[in-house]
Amino acid sequence: MRKHGKRHRKEAERLDARKKYPVDEAVALLKTMASLKFDATVDIAIKLGIDPKRSEQAIRGSLALPKGIGKSRKVIVFADGDEARLAQELGADEVGMEDLAKKIEGGWLDFDVALAMPRTMKVIAKLGKILGPQGKMPSPKSGTVTEDIRTAVREFKAGKIEFRADAGGNVQAAVGKISFSEGDLKANIEAFIDHIRSLKPATVKGHYMVGATVSPSMGPGIRLAIEA
Repeated sequence: MRKHGKRHRKEAERLDARKKYPVDEAVALLKTMASLKFDATVDIAIKLGIDPKRSEQAIRGSLALPKGIGKSRKVIVFADGDEARLAQELGADEVGMEDLAKKIEGGWLDFDVALAMPRTMKVIAKLGKILGPQGKMPSPKSGTVTEDIRTAVREFKAGKIEFRADAGGNVQAAVGKISFSEGDLKANIEAFIDHIRSLKPATVKGHYMVGATVSPSMGPGIRLAIEA
């Protein structure tokens, strides 16, 4: 069993484990958990009433949160020609084709997001076994395979997030930093919840959004009151 530190236990004691908090109350509680030592990331986890084994219920995608996530992300792009030059101009951290694929095959994974164009997917098809388990394989569903390299690089560099339901039907994502204002954190949390709600598969019966929690890095989870 995992043992939590004194600070974690102290913060958990201030929460009512039986209560589900409205987003604004949860955010106010989050702000009281701020540490002077570091600017904690705020995470959200949503339990969905889906069967992840059914392809039509596999929740996956990407979202540009209204207030960003408080940090720039390392973005690489598989592109050539004019799109490669454009990606470099927009600040992509690495741009290439076969050379970039070989670098990854050699064990290099120091990036957050990999972008590709439909025509360049042939170059990275062989990287599925490496990038797949890392959650970094480009996919049209997550918006990382696109013809619009300009928009994709800008949004992902600015902190656009990717998400996918795990084997237990849980979706998790970073929704900002503890230093964000209460208004900004609330806007991001509500935008994420609304987006996940909009993805409800038609074949899901009963409750779709079973439960949700928000928490700071290394802090206790705060249960949210959300509509099922």
